Amino acid sequence: MKADVTIIGGGVIGTVIARELSRYNLNIILLEKEDDVAMGTSKGNLGIIHAGYNADFNTLKGQLNIKSNAMFDKLCQDLKVPFKRIGSLVIGFSEKDLKKLKELKENGEKNNLKNLEIVTGDKLFKLEPNLNHKAKYALYAPSAGIISPYKFTIALADNAVVNGVKVLLETEAIDLKCENSQVVSVLTNKGIINTRIVINAAGLYADEIAKIAGYNFRINPLKGEYQLFDKKWGSLVNHVLFPIPTKLSKGIVISPSVHGNLLIGPNCYPVKKKDDLATTDTGMDEIYTEAKKLISHLPDQDTVTSFSGLRATIEEREDFIIEASKKIKGFINVAGIKSPGLSAAPAIAEMVLSILKEVASKIFPKLELNYQDNFVETLNELPRLADYLNKIEEWQEIIEKDSDYGEIICRCENISKGEIIQAVQQPVPARSLDAIKRRTRAGMGRCQGGFCSPRVLRILSEELKIPFLKVTKKGLGSEILKTMTKDMVKKEDKI
Repeated sequence: MKADVTIIGGGVIGTVIARELSRYNLNIILLEKEDDVAMGTSKGNLGIIHAGYNADFNTLKGQLNIKSNAMFDKLCQDLKVPFKRIGSLVIGFSEKDLKKLKELKENGEKNNLKNLEIVTGDKLFKLEPNLNHKAKYALYAPSAGIISPYKFTIALADNAVVNGVKVLLETEAIDLKCENSQVVSVLTNKGIINTRIVINAAGLYADEIAKIAGYNFRINPLKGEYQLFDKKWGSLVNHVLFPIPTKLSKGIVISPSVHGNLLIGPNCYPVKKKDDLATTDTGMDEIYTEAKKLISHLPDQDTVTSFSGLRATIEEREDFIIEASKKIKGFINVAGIKSPGLSAAPAIAEMVLSILKEVASKIFPKLELNYQDNFVETLNELPRLADYLNKIEEWQEIIEKDSDYGEIICRCENISKGEIIQAVQQPVPARSLDAIKRRTRAGMGRCQGGFCSPRVLRILSEELKIPFLKVTKKGLGSEILKTMTKDMVKKEDKI
């Protein structure tokens, strides 16, 4: 297999780069070792698009966050991804906190942020009626927003595929081959890809890929734990609520989700393993206790689920690494993309494109980067029952065209069979229960898949033309069923 550009990593950074590069007449391959995109940090975070007042503008984090923030409205509209610019509040309780809020405001204004405001008194509680009554001050940033990070990543990947990118799932990059200090191929668990340029967007594993190219930095994962509350609590807050930040993190946050739930978290502590996604009782107690300092009557029940995510932190470095290797020609590093990585993603892609053009001009002068004449900017709007609950006659018209949309699979989230099938047929197809969940929300409601999982399993079996026993939760090794009931009965009869 051959490629002009091979991107390693199917998170939000890898996919946003793939979409940006797909504007050009390049043969692009994206490698993802899991069974779907958005399987790492891109699915385990709050989904906040930060305003950018907190980051130093002398850093890539600060510059790219500010540049990207304004890009999300059109990008999400094009990709049919829900995005809400609800604004954020950093809450203060003392004169010391007020001093910090003024510093953040001053830093934001140096970053050319507009409309930052320190609010107090009645105005503060008009913005957030349920705020702890002891709160005195807040920095209001109206440009902050919320998004579904995994839906955003999937949509970027889908749009990239529509424009010619090949996304190879369950394909792990194992080694790079170089000749005369120049990349010539990538060795994967499924064969060799001959390539001119490699872009390392491997997230938590970017240090391991970079080491092959002569880098010696190390990524130490930081874990953050979260709690998700039922939708009946989604309106408890109107904005993203932050405590006063520390050097280590932005603190325990309370935010509505773009789907109408309430989210709290994350805490922040180092872990040794890059696949350690377990949640802890201690962690849940910590985030709940800290969140109650902002909203004192936070619900003590109606938790739908808890989850965790890992952040790619580079030892002794606070900023992103986005650069062409000085040792290996054709190798571009995009590493250490922790917060505000999601918020900075579109501008990161533009920066990588600029680096790629420079790299290509030096080592592949005959590789012309011309715009595709038929680049597809937008994705089609797909019918979703949840959007038609007050437009039943219009939904009936959809059912008349395809009866699968008349069968309800997920009662909690109002998901039809037609939506499950369309998820399997997307440009980057859903091939597991979790992949279906990320695309349709089937299994994300109050019962957490108790009703819909068997039905989704059956649809996956039928659409993928595989036996029930081959259907997985999240790829090879996570098969849902161990044996058929009739086979168990036969074994018992023999005994």
